[in-house]
Amino acid sequence: MLVHLKRGCPQISLLRPGRGLITRTHQSPEFSAFPVTPRDLPASHFCSVSLRRVMESGARTTLAQYAPLPLRLIVGYGFLAHGLAKWSKGPAAFATILHAAGVPAPHLMSWLTIAVEILAGIAILLGAFVSLVSIPAIILLAVAIFTVHLPFGFTSIKLIGFTNGRAQFGPPGYECDLLYIACFIALSLAGPGPWSIDAWRLHKL
Repeated sequence: MLVHLKRGCPQISLLRPGRGLITRTHQSPEFSAFPVTPRDLPASHFCSVSLRRVMESGARTTLAQYAPLPLRLIVGYGFLAHGLAKWSKGPAAFATILHAAGVPAPHLMSWLTIAVEILAGIAILLGAFVSLVSIPAIILLAVAIFTVHLPFGFTSIKLIGFTNGRAQFGPPGYECDLLYIACFIALSLAGPGPWSIDAWRLHKL
């Protein structure tokens, strides 16, 4: 935290949680740093921002670094699940679907799609080389949009009725593809968070 004293009225802004307090007075321009807890500083010392608000802001800042974790879990698991499902049915079966959709070089694209989905899924779950694996993943999703989902509109879940107690859905649009792309972009910009191989690599450097 950083405390500025202005005409006897301290103004607080969070500098780094858990690293202590830096104070300055008009009488002495020097700074001093020392650990601080809420009990060390009475509420009467602060008139512009309460200590409680600053500590809550610090807690939110600390928790915010874990925000990428749920994105990594759902995106990584989703990609891995799709890749393993295609692999279990065989690349040739998926190549037949790609050929029917008019995708060029369907056998090559089948193998590439399965490889990207499995490898990218594992990498995102582990938080490893997130920015790098996001590139082929986004390209794969863009190809899926323009070759398969675009003619069916935006909505991915289209409930059209129930038959014999089972829900019937129409062809999926490109909504889920865009959601995945948005998650990959967010993870690339914000980073995978502290519980990741990328964070460990940066720490070692």
